[in-house]
Amino acid sequence: MSPVLADVLQVTALVGALALVHRPLGDYMAAVYSSKKHLRIERWIYRGVGADPDAQMRWPAYLRGVLIFSAVGVLFLYLLQRVQDKLPLSLGFKAITPDQAFNTAASFVSNTNWQSYSGEAAMGHVTQTAGLAVQNFLSAAVGMAVAVALVRGFALSRTGDLGNFWSDLVRGTVRILVPLSVVAAVVLVACGAIQNFGDIHHITTLTGDKQALSPGAVASQEAIKNLGTNGGGFFNANSAHPFENPNGLSNLLEIFLLLVIPFSMPRTFGKMVGSLKQGYAIVAAMGAVWICAVVAVTWLEYAHPGTASQLAGGAMEGKEQRFGEGSSSLFAVSTTMTSTGSVNSFHDSFGGLSGGVLLLGMMLGEITPGGVGSGLYGMLIMAIIAVFLAGLMVGRTPEYLGKKIGTREIKLAACYILITPALVLIGTAAAIALPDGKAAMTNVGAHGFSEVLYAFTSASNNNGSAFAGFGANTPFFNTTLGLCMLLGRFLPMVFVLALAGSLAEQKPIPETAGTLRTEKPLFTGLLVGTLLIVTGLTFFPALALGPLAEGLTS
Repeated sequence: MSPVLADVLQVTALVGALALVHRPLGDYMAAVYSSKKHLRIERWIYRGVGADPDAQMRWPAYLRGVLIFSAVGVLFLYLLQRVQDKLPLSLGFKAITPDQAFNTAASFVSNTNWQSYSGEAAMGHVTQTAGLAVQNFLSAAVGMAVAVALVRGFALSRTGDLGNFWSDLVRGTVRILVPLSVVAAVVLVACGAIQNFGDIHHITTLTGDKQALSPGAVASQEAIKNLGTNGGGFFNANSAHPFENPNGLSNLLEIFLLLVIPFSMPRTFGKMVGSLKQGYAIVAAMGAVWICAVVAVTWLEYAHPGTASQLAGGAMEGKEQRFGEGSSSLFAVSTTMTSTGSVNSFHDSFGGLSGGVLLLGMMLGEITPGGVGSGLYGMLIMAIIAVFLAGLMVGRTPEYLGKKIGTREIKLAACYILITPALVLIGTAAAIALPDGKAAMTNVGAHGFSEVLYAFTSASNNNGSAFAGFGANTPFFNTTLGLCMLLGRFLPMVFVLALAGSLAEQKPIPETAGTLRTEKPLFTGLLVGTLLIVTGLTFFPALALGPLAEGLTS
């Protein structure tokens, strides 16, 4: 079988699996967030934290819950790393330095999972499981809760209530993320991933060298890191490590886990607003951009210039021989177009133009399909912008799902889309201008610029992947990237929840002959165009200085 045919069959199988679970999983999540009943274990959790799950919250109260819970998470994870050497099962590792502990705490609580450390050489079992793995669940559940709050803003009327944050958080964790992760972890163990709490094994290789093999609860962390679009690997090599990703089957499973919730949440949205066709329009826009990016990156990598690359059948430096160009490209696109950061190859080794496509995937806001929760609410913000632009073109007041998009709503949406570009471009400019920033660059010219641009794009969009040649473990980058992660995660949530509250207070507007049909293919095309135009105008100069310049001169 030719490599190209194998790649086509792999993508076909993946799309088929996602289509198969789209309806049942989307409907199940809608039922979870709409249910009035509480499970016994959920009631225990509510009593433990002193929360009333039935109390309705307006958007300021909902936001306070998000921020307070996340701030406690940052503090707890920071302290856990600082006292790691005094904890049981520390494997002899030292406490993490203050700047790196801050960076890691901000990273995992913000669902970024940027790692400036080697997990197997820095983190003990307690830190990995009680700290990092727990935040993989909780940060994902926070994103899903905020998305559901925005959906309720469209579904409800004449009320400022958006539900209950604590109820949404607990249900998302207990009823969705935990069960799916258990199943995925068992399958990964069956594929060959390790799962234990043993001591470090010291072995002698065939060449006589000494090597340390780190054990750990890898399969369970691998499951939620992908399912929750987190991305932080137990090992420094992430999903290129055979203990995390043993074979081709596990590789395809991990890609499926990256995409399954983000591609199913539009069905949840359609179910909760009472129009499944609205959900289909959103998922169609997500899928169209994702599949185009998969085709583009795969073709560019196979067609990489150079005699050696052509003889090898593609640019294989920095990529897994087990998976080849097709699986590496599919994984890379899926991880950068979701807020994951999990990798099975070094993105630094991708060509200039294909690396630019990966960068663009993050710059779109990671909404095609995006992270769990964040992808849906980001796409809905872009849908509001698209409706507003359509209204300008026909001279009509824009409406979306029976809600008027007025001055307040469009200001909130505009503030949302401006946050990430500001963080990326200001952070990149500062790093390039300052000595501490330039010292971390292992390459010069366009590729060196791309390394820094990629780092701040990844941090500000809460992705977590990196160009591998970038030395980010310095006080300067641990601090600046940590701040970008927190601001890039929680500032947008402020505007999302404020927008949800504004929409929920409105009286529904009946459809007329002039109402834009947002469930039609025409609107899907308008939405995709809005995505590309807004992002292209914002980031094109930066892309021209980095990946475009590198790709056109290589």
